[in-house]
Amino acid sequence: MAHLIFSLLSTLALRARADFIQNTKQVEAVQTQFLRSLLRYHQHTEWGRQYQLAEIRTIDQFRNRIPILPYSNYEPFIERMANGELNLLTPDPVIFFNLTSGSTGKRKLIPVTRRSRRKVAHANQIAMGFVVDAARRHSLPLGKMLFTSPSKSFGYTTSGIPYGPISTSDLRLMGSLYRQVFAYPFEALQITDAAARHYVCLLFALRDTSLGVIGATFPALALQLAEYLERYSSDLVTDLAKGTIAAWVPLDPEVRERLERQLTAAPQRAKDLETLLADKGRLTPIAAFPNLSFIVTARGGTSDFYFERFPEFFGNTPIFGGTYCSAEAVYGIHRDFNTNGVILAIENGFYEFLPENQWDAADPQTVLPWEVIPGQRYRILTTNYNGFYRYDIGDVVEIEGFYNQTPIFVFRYRRGGVISSTTEKTTEFHVIQVMQALRQEFDLRLENFCVTLSNDCIPAHYWVNIELASATHLPGPTQFLQRFDDCLKEMHVSYAIKRRDQVPPPRLRILAPGSFAMVRQRMIQRGATEFQLKFPHVTEDRTLLAGLPVLAEVQLSHTAVPQPSLNHTVV
Repeated sequence: MAHLIFSLLSTLALRARADFIQNTKQVEAVQTQFLRSLLRYHQHTEWGRQYQLAEIRTIDQFRNRIPILPYSNYEPFIERMANGELNLLTPDPVIFFNLTSGSTGKRKLIPVTRRSRRKVAHANQIAMGFVVDAARRHSLPLGKMLFTSPSKSFGYTTSGIPYGPISTSDLRLMGSLYRQVFAYPFEALQITDAAARHYVCLLFALRDTSLGVIGATFPALALQLAEYLERYSSDLVTDLAKGTIAAWVPLDPEVRERLERQLTAAPQRAKDLETLLADKGRLTPIAAFPNLSFIVTARGGTSDFYFERFPEFFGNTPIFGGTYCSAEAVYGIHRDFNTNGVILAIENGFYEFLPENQWDAADPQTVLPWEVIPGQRYRILTTNYNGFYRYDIGDVVEIEGFYNQTPIFVFRYRRGGVISSTTEKTTEFHVIQVMQALRQEFDLRLENFCVTLSNDCIPAHYWVNIELASATHLPGPTQFLQRFDDCLKEMHVSYAIKRRDQVPPPRLRILAPGSFAMVRQRMIQRGATEFQLKFPHVTEDRTLLAGLPVLAEVQLSHTAVPQPSLNHTVV
């Protein structure tokens, strides 16, 4: 049965890939037709009437009439949509809201309709076509997938529309046929407790010696999955032999009963894993799943930092990027293993590119996909069936080249700064607001601060790095750190949710006087212009603060421990 399902899905995916490749040879025609169809379909919405979409005939007219607007201009419409109003940004009713957080520091609700969802599903199918083709070229068999993101929504709007992360909407709204690719009952993804969900998914997956794919939204989550496997290896082997789920796993009794009915004992498999565990002293994914063909996870941006640790857990297993997307849109489709560049998803939206010299212009001028220049960096704008028009989320991409006539590009970073221990996306705006509140609350003067991520554990904890102003003392560092955690939870919904069971508690470093002056000088030496230098208050660059002398480090479970000298440095 599984073979028939994979055969059918592969055939459909390869057909979608072939059609997409044909369209990459006529990118201008495809993009022009997409825009015309969208404007015609949306012309009678409230937004369409406001901007007179029915009168627009050309791309230039569209760019002249529709301004590049931030989320705040869409927010009043989306709030009304969340309350059940129709025909505002799109003519179709909203079936889900993707939940995100952006540079404004407020959570964003992104409308998902059946039409917009079909576009996302089609992009995923094309990406599947590329990975099936790559697997065949490398003689890698297809097998079931281990993917542990939750499928349960975070909540509902006042009109009853569910909302949650984009991975949740993808899982909730995928077709029943695609749910068959998972190595466990789909109900396992409904478990809200992260440890319990990982445990159950791993338990079912370990029964399948032919498991072929591990999926994770981000590389850090793939490493976290490996950590769960190692942490619970003994219990997993015991449960596998008995066909039970450990009593300590927090599950609703009815859910436990239903799952255990589908979990049969596998004593020989348990014995094999027990031998592995005894020989190696740990279980890693590459050892536990000997037929692992490839991993699907995000590429580009900060992913390479995490990929450096992959060989320890996954060996040389190929990595495929799937689609490059956000809660708002799909931007690109990966085409092969171990490559960061994506092909512009020309069937999913109408796209424009904002050159670097236009980022701060009062009336920025865009270029079109067939006009971009390899080696140049742009911010990418999208117009799509989610109800956004010329929307800029601040993603900075670099053009690698062209696939036929269609751009290939790599995601570099999000303009404005963002860090994530898992997937919470804490922005510079968030931490600035928190630190401003804390400075008032503690009557504290800071020379500067920067929030970074640890490099010694996965998921990483936040390092709150502060330098006190001259003659300033912080009398309650533990209380200060606790209030940082509390305030960030209040201001950043995704952080609050992930801190429950995914993101570890933050830690505090009090740096020696002159530390941030040293960092500024480093940045200038690297090429930054002194009078234009904007110091980052959040960064995923683990080397930015390296070598700085530390006066004290604080954990929430411990008091500050002053160092006897300044020879303790940031590593």
